[in-house]
Amino acid sequence: MSRLIESLAARTDRMRSSEIRDILKSITEDVITFAGGMPDPNTFPSDEELNEIFEFIRSVKSKAFQYGITEGLPELREALAKFMSKFGIKASWEEIIVTSGSQQAIEITGRIFIDQRNIIVVELPTYLAAVQAYNIYKPIYVGVPMDDEGMKTDILEEELKRQINLGRKPKLIYTIPTCQNPTGISMSMDRRKHLLEIASKYDLYIVEDDPYGYITFTDKEYRRLKAMDSEGRVIYISTFSKIFAPGIRVGWAVAAKEVIKYMGLAKQALDICGAYLSHYIAYYAINSGMIERRIPMIKRTYKEKRDVMLKALEDYMPPNIEWTRPIGGMFIFLWLPEFINTKTLLFRTLYHYKVAYVPGRSFFVDGSGWNTIRLSFSYPPKDKITEGIRRLSLAIKEAMAIGMKKFKSYKLMS
Repeated sequence: MSRLIESLAARTDRMRSSEIRDILKSITEDVITFAGGMPDPNTFPSDEELNEIFEFIRSVKSKAFQYGITEGLPELREALAKFMSKFGIKASWEEIIVTSGSQQAIEITGRIFIDQRNIIVVELPTYLAAVQAYNIYKPIYVGVPMDDEGMKTDILEEELKRQINLGRKPKLIYTIPTCQNPTGISMSMDRRKHLLEIASKYDLYIVEDDPYGYITFTDKEYRRLKAMDSEGRVIYISTFSKIFAPGIRVGWAVAAKEVIKYMGLAKQALDICGAYLSHYIAYYAINSGMIERRIPMIKRTYKEKRDVMLKALEDYMPPNIEWTRPIGGMFIFLWLPEFINTKTLLFRTLYHYKVAYVPGRSFFVDGSGWNTIRLSFSYPPKDKITEGIRRLSLAIKEAMAIGMKKFKSYKLMS
């Protein structure tokens, strides 16, 4: 093994296994899991819809099972352009690239933009898998704190000034402005406008990751950054995983033609071309109107589950626990007393209380967040959500009781 380690490229020292993936491996059937942000299987295509899709695939099998072009099926790109126009994003099919899930699109933005020690701005906390994708390029992360209105853009601007005064040129801002993962927080319209102004002023690109913007539960307007982008600074990324099914592994990115050109060149080295079978499935689902017909059902399903989790938190959690109240998406984020380490607590909740969550520390690039928890309400049935929160509250109460005893003992000694 030591010989292998000596032979590996230096960049492999930045490769880390996802804590979420590791937790999911440990979950047995008797555990109620709030860990992975997995869609509810009841939102997957029905047997009737699958029959429609399979009939379509039979009609195009000579193309669907063949190699394709790197940027993706042109018909799918045209259908995506039409679909997004209904949500305020105006783009031609040539400004769209289809990827293997949105994760590949994120990785490609790192591949074409990030050099070692470049400054990359992220939210604090931010999406763990984006950090995984960018880590291999060895950037310096700048984490910007959030509140109920999203990234604090005034602090962002001050930090950009500080970095520039140190002789460092910030390169990229990565953000999930709507129903953010892990917090569920959505950025206010004023801050979205300010973020675009900052990007223009300091000549930055913005990666807008939008997996959850199509499953919000409110009529309040949250325009996508790309819909407000007049300078071609925003690279918009989304996925079929939340509005159709993650198993087809289809995502897409929208950007200026020149950016798409370089994304295509990078993608050639990764997979040569996309999985056309999946592309044709996605094309049929979106072009036939299946996606738009299903979105209201998906919203209704997740809204009901969110409401059940919020009520359970109100009913069972002890005082001094805070949590977010998302307007969509799949996640609720908790802050526990600072003396509780939620990674340590997980072992107790997983093996004694039979409930799983993701410790929040992994989402913080500055090393903080040890007292935080991410909960996903999308996967478990509603009765399991209530029972799982009840169990989790018992574990937290136990940890608080133990922690307070140690805290009082420490105060007496000091």
